[in-house]
Amino acid sequence: MKRNFMRILFGLALAVAVMGATVAHAVVELNMYYPVAVGGPITKVIDDMIAEFEKAHPDIKVKAVYAGNYDDTRVKALAAVKANQPVQLSVLFSIDVFELIDQDVIVPFDDFATSAEDKQWLSSFYPALMANSIVKGKTWGIPFQRSTIVLYHNKEAFKEVGLDPNKPPATWDEMVVMAQKLTKKDASGNVTRWGVHIPSTGYPYWMFQALCIQNGQELMNQDGNKTNFDHPDVIEALQFWRDLAAKHKVMPEGTIDWGTLRQKFLEGATAMMWHTTGNLTAVKDGAKFDFGVSMLPAKKRRGSPTGGGNFYIFKKASAEERKAALKFIKFMTSPELTARWSIATGYVATRPDAYKTPTLEKYVAEFPAAAVARDQFQYAVAEFATHENARNKKFLDDAIQSVVTGAKPANAAITLCDT
Repeated sequence: MKRNFMRILFGLALAVAVMGATVAHAVVELNMYYPVAVGGPITKVIDDMIAEFEKAHPDIKVKAVYAGNYDDTRVKALAAVKANQPVQLSVLFSIDVFELIDQDVIVPFDDFATSAEDKQWLSSFYPALMANSIVKGKTWGIPFQRSTIVLYHNKEAFKEVGLDPNKPPATWDEMVVMAQKLTKKDASGNVTRWGVHIPSTGYPYWMFQALCIQNGQELMNQDGNKTNFDHPDVIEALQFWRDLAAKHKVMPEGTIDWGTLRQKFLEGATAMMWHTTGNLTAVKDGAKFDFGVSMLPAKKRRGSPTGGGNFYIFKKASAEERKAALKFIKFMTSPELTARWSIATGYVATRPDAYKTPTLEKYVAEFPAAAVARDQFQYAVAEFATHENARNKKFLDDAIQSVVTGAKPANAAITLCDT
């Protein structure tokens, strides 16, 4: 009897020991929904960074779910959250912040990033990028896949028409004059190279916001509850966009596709293009000609909205999962990883100390174009973000489409969607 009791006791002790070991070595699994908005090796870069993190933190596993563009990713991530599927974090549009707060699906980092080191980390990012991350004093998103709009120009095309290849347009008027010189036609009068392209699909509101900023107006207030669509300067900015094709004849009529524009630039179909700095590395790798990158031109002032994605942590993540997600996000946004990410993709490094790392310092010295987006931060404003943002953005995008295609005049189209 005593022998049986000892066996039972030993078995229980062994079971407890095994359970303790299992708990000690339990792996926290994180699912991260991730958008791919531009071409290039984005997914491989992310996968490699995740593998490096997992090697340093064997008790945390991160699965990246590549879910399409930003809008697709938001829809899929929120559907997963509402269906109680395991999704703990995501990179979503920085401008989704109001919608995510309104739906009560994310948590502010201030709730669990509470140590002195955590607070120092939260304050380490560029203020221009935090404008879409902080709402009413709380930090809801962490900048990662961030950008501004920049002007790319074909230096060889500039030389061909007698323009200084190292002096891109600094004003709207200069851009029009240069674009007229750069527009080239064949013997039959068909355009073989346009002067400039501004994409009007994909993220038309973003390009339009840049034009409005340059004309002295912002499209929304800081609290995201008022838009400014019917201001005369806003209407004038939209009319200028239309005039590039209809009046100045330096851009094709109709819509210009976001997704194929980079290739058109590389093929010489346009001498200048407005596009995200997130395409910088892909342009650098693909260009067979010398090209330049510059800040966007000014009308009343220089300016570009910031853009791109932030890390968010979902409210349904457990305390343990939030802790693991915080470790992962801090790793991904460290100066060294941020520098490598910027070089690999062209997205702007989100914190000043990343530009002081030997890797990025050397890269910028060899390729000064990599610093243009950072330098433009001094003129940058928060990207268009409001409560009910998806609805307001769609109204704005539809208005832009109707104007650039000539279906409606600027004043009629834009005032219809003011709220």
